[in-house]
Amino acid sequence: MNEIKLTSYSHGAGCGCKISPKILTEILHTDEVEHFPNLLVGYNHRDDAAVFDQGDGTAIISTTDFFMPIVDDPYTFGQIASVNAISDVYAMGGTPMMAIGILGWPIDKLEASIASLVLKGARNICARAGIPLAGGHSIDSPEPIFGLAVTGKVNIDNLKTNAGAKVGDYIYLTKPLGIGILTTAEKKGILKKEDQLLAIESMLRLNSIGGYLSKFDYIHSITDVTGFGLAGHLIEMAEASNCQALINYVNLPLINESLLNYIEAKAIPGGTKRNWESYGDKVNCTESQQTIIADPQTSGGLLIAVDPNYVNEFENVCKERNTKLSFIGKFIDKIENKVLTVI
Repeated sequence: MNEIKLTSYSHGAGCGCKISPKILTEILHTDEVEHFPNLLVGYNHRDDAAVFDQGDGTAIISTTDFFMPIVDDPYTFGQIASVNAISDVYAMGGTPMMAIGILGWPIDKLEASIASLVLKGARNICARAGIPLAGGHSIDSPEPIFGLAVTGKVNIDNLKTNAGAKVGDYIYLTKPLGIGILTTAEKKGILKKEDQLLAIESMLRLNSIGGYLSKFDYIHSITDVTGFGLAGHLIEMAEASNCQALINYVNLPLINESLLNYIEAKAIPGGTKRNWESYGDKVNCTESQQTIIADPQTSGGLLIAVDPNYVNEFENVCKERNTKLSFIGKFIDKIENKVLTVI
């Protein structure tokens, strides 16, 4: 079992498997518009989950996320995929209720007992989130795939979307950047021993703070950072909110100081290039900054837009709940044709 290397059975890894934002736009394009009055959030603004009004002041949150292995250990793969999927509920300010599994498995290549370990990892994370892994669906597929469909709930007054940011809001990030670079370095066999657990530890941290923060009116918008990178998800938030994002590059939290050494060694995910080709024309930054802000994150942190008058209170709340924060910039008026500017 220790000799199994799950990542060798797939062409992609984690959220780096996501279809590029540009191609996704083409896929989702339609002239057919269906109106459902109770659907509070659909895919119009590329939000983290769908939200349906139950008519009693509460709403149901529904989301799904799955991908191919980003680590070799099957138990850890199940854990990471589950944290990543549940994050979408937290990003809407909600509380998860239950999950069902999505499993694709190459049964002619990998034993069923290995898939069982993936599910065991998923059950561990669901238990940490206080929800059952209540069922699921499986198929025989050419590559291993796992994720969850998650159902959550939220008081409508507390619902947070990626369209709520306001001009002047401060932007915070709750996890460091560089997951895609470290996991690519591991694939290339150049990851240092002391760096081997950094990405895993970050990916396994639940974003449950999102559900707690939803009750505060000074939190205007939340989204999580995954496969489109910091820039991609920040652009989605800015466009949905009719703002422009201004980011201070030196404030961006990096997962490790040696990250730049891995970049010099060309440990750059293929998803970084796909991301930049999709939205690079919307960004003002230097070429050297692109690799960090477009790096695909798996189970990344939350992007949070906060009323500047309440930042001290917000920071204290997060400190009390042991949530690390990085102040990375603010939202400003749209003053040019770019959506994101990095200084």
